[in-house]
Amino acid sequence: MESQKPKISNGVKNWLSLYNPRYIRSLAYMLQASEYNIRDYVSWLARVKNFNKVENRKHLASTPKSLFVIAFISIIILCIYGAAFAILLQWANPLKYLVFILIIISAPHLLSYGIIIPLWLFTFFIQKPTEHFIINRTEKILRNNKSIKIAIAGSFGKTTMREILKTVLAEGQKTAAPPDNYNTPIGISKFVRQLTGNEEILIFELGEYYSGDVRKLCQMIKPQIGIITGVNEAHLQKFKTTDAAADTIFELADWLKDKTVYVNNENALAKNKALNNHIIYNRDGVGNWRVQGAQTDLTGTSFILENNDLRIEVKSKLLGLHQIGPLSVAADIALRLGISPEKIQQGIAKTKPFNHRLELKNYNDGVILLDDSYNGNPDGVDAVIEFLASLKNHKRFYVTPGLVEMGLKTESVHKEIGKKLAKAGIEKIILIKNSVTPYIEQGLKENGYNGEIQWFDNAAAAFAALPNLTVNGDIVVLQNDWPDQYA
Repeated sequence: MESQKPKISNGVKNWLSLYNPRYIRSLAYMLQASEYNIRDYVSWLARVKNFNKVENRKHLASTPKSLFVIAFISIIILCIYGAAFAILLQWANPLKYLVFILIIISAPHLLSYGIIIPLWLFTFFIQKPTEHFIINRTEKILRNNKSIKIAIAGSFGKTTMREILKTVLAEGQKTAAPPDNYNTPIGISKFVRQLTGNEEILIFELGEYYSGDVRKLCQMIKPQIGIITGVNEAHLQKFKTTDAAADTIFELADWLKDKTVYVNNENALAKNKALNNHIIYNRDGVGNWRVQGAQTDLTGTSFILENNDLRIEVKSKLLGLHQIGPLSVAADIALRLGISPEKIQQGIAKTKPFNHRLELKNYNDGVILLDDSYNGNPDGVDAVIEFLASLKNHKRFYVTPGLVEMGLKTESVHKEIGKKLAKAGIEKIILIKNSVTPYIEQGLKENGYNGEIQWFDNAAAAFAALPNLTVNGDIVVLQNDWPDQYA
């Protein structure tokens, strides 16, 4: 009879993870992944059960700052243990043994929360003054740059709008925009330092995490044209209410006052805050432009823009009818800036999905993969489900870990996703185990879903299983990624 190894309970494993040598690295990773934001770090710290598992989807990036943090944390823990042993060896009081044990046991907690104080001091006395200097320098550079400046704000769709504008406007004028997700004062400043000064158009997306963020970026950039892509529950955990998110996003419109502002009225929250002087856009057109003959499939999206006698036939590689509004905005702005219809047509033909945003990829023996792993908001999910529902004669898979930062609307948002997937008749739903996907399952079942639901412990396991689950012609959507700081 084989002897069985004693099983260690999860509670004991979680407790032991505090004393693992990797604990210091885990704290450094948490700080880095939280972008050294104290509120986000403390919030994550309160949720962690097992510190051995915080580096799951991503890992600590080796940078001078992260190496300094590891060294600093190591010094703090050595000081804590040094103090404990000094008490044990030097103190004559019989309570020294109890104090020693208490310090040793509580050392990880003292460390994890203790580093907040030097982090705050560093932020207040070094980082903030440095950022203030950098931002002032950036303002001066942009003030001397005579280009047209376009700013984009919204809970979703900013990067896609930025890339559409950059591609279309570059056909007629020298156009530049920050790469990736450079949408904070420091990220934008890094981009601005690389400008040559001969740009004719600059495009910026404005990150919003807290009230006042968009206003500060407007003061730095001083845009002449604004685009508001919409408002939803993204970052609701920070904003608490969608009204607060809307107020922050519409700081762009407030700053521009009577200047040109485009607002997406397919989004209810944005539509409700739009003013009479704002230019409305949606899949039916923009301003006085009307859309005719719209079609979308796996090859892209085509439509005709009409305005009195002017007619522009366009075809984009972007997928989904929800892309028509942003493409129409790009055409309208291009015409306002003197770019010809022919150039606009050529520019739209060059537009294609940005990385991980409903990006078409060929995968394993004819399986069609739609990588939408950077789509983490309800409006984006709606658009993807709508597009997937339009693709007939395929077996369709929808792989998701759900959405993060939905705050008090977490349950309702995910039940609604389940409801829409059920009504779309998607044949197979693959759910990643976490705190929100049970609500998707509940929404599916409550709405009579008769397809198949399959669960996986993590996204890597689900992706590894796909070759055995799919055949030629199947379509797989990978919707959203699940950051390590969410359970």
